[in-house]
Amino acid sequence: MMGLQTVFRTVIMGAPGSGKGTVSARIAQSFGLKHLSSGDLLRANIEAKTDLGLLMKSCIDQGQLVPDDVISRLILSSLRGIKQTSWLLDGFPRTGAQAEALDAVCDVDSVINLDVPFQTIRERLTSRWVHLPSGRVYNIDFNPPKKPGLDDVTGEPLVQRDDDSPETVSRRLKDYERQTQPVLEYYRSKGVLETFSGTETNKIWPHVHAFLTRKIPGIQQAMGKA
Repeated sequence: MMGLQTVFRTVIMGAPGSGKGTVSARIAQSFGLKHLSSGDLLRANIEAKTDLGLLMKSCIDQGQLVPDDVISRLILSSLRGIKQTSWLLDGFPRTGAQAEALDAVCDVDSVINLDVPFQTIRERLTSRWVHLPSGRVYNIDFNPPKKPGLDDVTGEPLVQRDDDSPETVSRRLKDYERQTQPVLEYYRSKGVLETFSGTETNKIWPHVHAFLTRKIPGIQQAMGKA
């Protein structure tokens, strides 16, 4: 079996509700990249009660944002442990300072930016309803419950998460735009930013797949010969 020819490191960016989770999973599956989610790493450290985990938990419990340098330490220490691995980083960097901290540790080969109109995201998120006890999620547009407002299995009422209310969604999107604009500019200036625009994940995905197939032929060859 032939090893990977290239260590390829990529970052994926996109607003909440842009389909980033779906695209990340497809990239990891199609190209064998290790998917690193900052949210997953954060939760794992909190559960394991590591020093960083305890520090982050105290911030969250007090309703504070976890400081830049703490998040950077968490992610960068994870990356140092997988130096010879090709990875896809999701949820980091979120600020210019985090992007610079990442650059100081390793080169990012490509930054995939999912550019989905905010109006589309707003419609997508605000049409989500949940059956809280089971976690079943419905979408009024493409996965509606059989009876409006009720769970298919139990018949219990569905609720809209606070996160998915129109006011909260609008605020989250504005926050995302303000925070990440400098990060996108930073990567654009380095010539590694690749933006994919569209309103449907299934239509954006073939373009992302084609781009990565061109970018990482070594991985494609290795996978073909494995």
